[in-house]
Amino acid sequence: MVMQPVPFVPWVWRDPSWTEGPDRDELARRPDTGLIGYHVEATDGEIGKIDENNAKVPDDCLMISTGPWIFGRTVVLPVGTVQRVDREERKVYVDRTKEQIKNAPEYDADADPEDYRRRTGDYYSESYRSMPPML
Repeated sequence: MVMQPVPFVPWVWRDPSWTEGPDRDELARRPDTGLIGYHVEATDGEIGKIDENNAKVPDDCLMISTGPWIFGRTVVLPVGTVQRVDREERKVYVDRTKEQIKNAPEYDADADPEDYRRRTGDYYSESYRSMPPML
């Protein structure tokens, strides 16, 4: 019998333990808002910061302002890409490369939210099939 790897679930936090602490009640309601302003690190370097407009996307997503490395583009990462959160360093570590994030569907506030969510989920699910995270 061949064992299949655990499928990637884009919309679920892999490790929600970072929400524990003195402000956990607030974080339990919308954990992503506790990350606004945190730097985001891909496997090959920083990609930007969690945008102050993060509340415009569902709480199972993170809106990232990429800055100049991809011409100020805004991307949305499913929370399932988050490997860990370091509250002391104010950094979110994701297990995708800069190139994978750059090639993700660009955030468009005017797009149909369900269509964008489907495309984003499909894109990242395929990225995990073709390149599983390094453990």
